Amino acid sequence: MEIKYFTNKEIDKKKWDDCIANAANSLIYAYSFYLDAMAKNWDAMVLNDYEAVMPLTWNKKYGIRYLYQPPFTQQLGIFSKEPIAGKTEQAFLEIIKTRFQFAEIFINIKNIYPKVKSIANFMLALNVPYQNIYSGYKNDLVKNIKHAEKFSLAYTTSENYIEAIDIYIREYALRTPHVKESDYKAFKKLCGILLEKNRLLVRKVVSEKKELLAIAIFLNDERRLYNILSTVLPAGRTTEANHFLFDELIKEFTGKIELLDFEGSDIEGIAAFYKKFGAINHPYYFLRYNNLPWPFKYLKQ
Repeated sequence: MEIKYFTNKEIDKKKWDDCIANAANSLIYAYSFYLDAMAKNWDAMVLNDYEAVMPLTWNKKYGIRYLYQPPFTQQLGIFSKEPIAGKTEQAFLEIIKTRFQFAEIFINIKNIYPKVKSIANFMLALNVPYQNIYSGYKNDLVKNIKHAEKFSLAYTTSENYIEAIDIYIREYALRTPHVKESDYKAFKKLCGILLEKNRLLVRKVVSEKKELLAIAIFLNDERRLYNILSTVLPAGRTTEANHFLFDELIKEFTGKIELLDFEGSDIEGIAAFYKKFGAINHPYYFLRYNNLPWPFKYLKQ
């Protein structure tokens, strides 16, 4: 077994993307084009000839390099086609600690280190008939969908990701102050790349009078849809537009893709919304360590 640390320039991006595409725990966030767009810097750990890989998204402050989680990049960690042993996972971590004195990163469900915090992530299987999924809806969701039908709502497709992002910023940016203007700019650029690769969807709900009520961006790969960014406008709340949007999305993609990844959340109200659809929690993990020298160590408690 040989684990190597590669700087970004040393990474063979084709072998990297092939590893991610064929990984049992493949995620769209780990492709090189995604990391190039969203990470300030990223290097990598590579096992043998790209049998397993781990992106290392890093930044530097006061001359100290540290690992951080880029915005719109829910989870990363180690990716491999075959399951890797705990000793290999530990070897990755020990090498990382020699390179970075501090880390706050999110790792995927297949990477389990001792004493890490789990984060809720809800997913719904779409590889069954729609009626099977609908039968698993909670009663209040069924009532809300029937209520939405009274308003003659329309579910439409779009490619206007700029509109979706700008509306999200207008409505919700204050809730996520850690996401900076430069991050949204980078995400817009990434969405353009994803659209060209047929990996981006924009879905909208409009009223009978063509008023926008809800809008969402979803990413897609070979296996799953990712609920990356969604916004409900004030008028959409009274018409149950968000319930309607996700139900229509499920109708559209049932039997065409394996999973709908709702992308979280530990926030009780959001988690409750996803559970209404029968989504199951598949957690990911928060990995943190602090080996900073004094006094920096105590500034990051």
